Amino acid sequence: MSEKLKLTAQEQMKVDSAFLKGNIAQELNDDSTDYVSDYAYEMLKFHGSYQGHNRDTATARKKQGLDKEYEFMVRARIPAGIMTAAQYLAFDELAGKYANDSLRITTRQAIQFHVILKKNMVAHITAINKTLLSTQSGCGDVVRNVTTSPAPYVDHKYAKLRDDAKKVADFVVPKTSSYKELWLDEEVDEVRERSVTLKEANGPDEKSDYEPLYGATYLPRKFKIGLIIPEDNSIDAFTHDLGIVLVYEGDEFKGYNLLVGGGMGMDHEGKLTWAEKKTFPRLATPLGFVGPDDLLNAVEAVVKIHRDFGGRESRKHARLKYVLSDRGVEWTKSKLAEYFAETSPKQPIAEAVEVGGYEIPTHMGWHEQGDGKWFLGVPVPSGRIVDYDTEHKSGYTTGENIHFKDAKYRSALRKVVAKYGMNVVLTPTEEIILCDVAESDKADIESLLASFNVRLAVDHTKMELHFMACVSLPTCHKALAESERVQFALMDSIQEAMDQHGVGKEKVSVRVTGCPNGCARPYVGDIGIVGRMPGHYLLFIGGDFAGTRLSVRVFDKVPQADVAKALEPMFASWAKNRNLDEGFGDYCHRVGEKKLAQDVISSFGDTAPKWASVVD
Repeated sequence: MSEKLKLTAQEQMKVDSAFLKGNIAQELNDDSTDYVSDYAYEMLKFHGSYQGHNRDTATARKKQGLDKEYEFMVRARIPAGIMTAAQYLAFDELAGKYANDSLRITTRQAIQFHVILKKNMVAHITAINKTLLSTQSGCGDVVRNVTTSPAPYVDHKYAKLRDDAKKVADFVVPKTSSYKELWLDEEVDEVRERSVTLKEANGPDEKSDYEPLYGATYLPRKFKIGLIIPEDNSIDAFTHDLGIVLVYEGDEFKGYNLLVGGGMGMDHEGKLTWAEKKTFPRLATPLGFVGPDDLLNAVEAVVKIHRDFGGRESRKHARLKYVLSDRGVEWTKSKLAEYFAETSPKQPIAEAVEVGGYEIPTHMGWHEQGDGKWFLGVPVPSGRIVDYDTEHKSGYTTGENIHFKDAKYRSALRKVVAKYGMNVVLTPTEEIILCDVAESDKADIESLLASFNVRLAVDHTKMELHFMACVSLPTCHKALAESERVQFALMDSIQEAMDQHGVGKEKVSVRVTGCPNGCARPYVGDIGIVGRMPGHYLLFIGGDFAGTRLSVRVFDKVPQADVAKALEPMFASWAKNRNLDEGFGDYCHRVGEKKLAQDVISSFGDTAPKWASVVD
């Protein structure tokens, strides 16, 4: 590329890292501190870890003249969320040995471990690799864990989704040997170990044979890929940098639609209006269609556009969505055709095929797999696999929620998986699926889970089943407000408001995040609750349940205790005026979010709270 760039500090660190080796080994072996330098912090991302600290204790310790309680998050890369019984049980053991007695299922079908101490990092990551899984690319400026529908149906469409997801996941793993050297103690050849120094980040460099997809500077920011069929958009494909839609005519597979430039993250940018903001959520644009044999060629072309044209001068403006926003859809489409032609010269990229009927089905509860066996989707609140009834290192609690008190998710799942030896699948909605269950074992499995007070899908309202929250405090350094730790309080208050107007059994998706980065995808779906400052949130409504329309912000700085109060008049209006089978988000979009917001304000009369004003 021709543009001359002024590298950010993070970009220069990548250049100087000898293909991500950096100084990680030296710093982790330094037992004089519990933390690592900024340089090692940046490099560790590519190996699947973020350094953080306990934010609950930071202020008190500072007043006492003590250092922060440093810790690390470690995230495994689990393509399509598929784990064997042995892998799951090994992860469960590691949660007790090195982490905070919990496993956290992510919205990218992976597992995170929290509160890993520096002294245990090497042993922990090495142990993960011994399960034949990895943490490489769990974080960092590369393609992250590749997602797809979690349903383990035994049919040709779902089998192809899983096979293609694995194929893409293998293709996008960085080729550098630094990961094996650091965590698996494998030797590397002399040339790859040699430090690489580049003056500028101008795309592919002379060392690109070592990293043919990424180059020595890797990507400007993270890159997310997911694959779907329209009838199962569980992953919210339009929120990805590259969403890949498998296109069929009947049962005949025709090829792949490419959805390019989605992303959830943004910043709270002061008093700027929505139109003035420089960071924003965006849904992906259908940019092209490729044939059955060109999946990897298409992936390579899109990733290289991000590599070569993504912003490297500001990390806040470095996602692929800003390439489309700044340069335009037509420019991006032209560049995609150009890059695709380099790898697939025989067949040019075609226009995206018209596809409709996007749906997000529930995979919770019992379902026939198609081979005579069953799978059971087990709801796990916010993906936190933990025993709530014990005093343990995680510190998570159900608060006053009577339904989840004494629920032992970790013990229950360990018992069931160990007894039946079943594979599991992690879902992109923070839940878990138990696979390959014989008809004769269904009743026993239900009974076993019930003995640990684990509620199945039939024991949840539809809102509870479609409620997601990010990790947030105390382990996420970006969190501005609580999320996971207030999920039960928010869930209860919203359910009460829905019940009040007779819509408590309706399907509503609620996504909560502690900051605007959007890890729980709050800007699609019916309701988004986004951390603004301690105890206060931005409120979004009007997306659609299928994940194909962005929601709109309606109120700012809403106290946690008032979130349900803000929604309750909208539920009342929906219950009274909706069309047949019209979802909450669809109703809000049809009526108009600003009108609904004004109705909420009017409902308070002269006692309207400070937050009750329409947001631009």
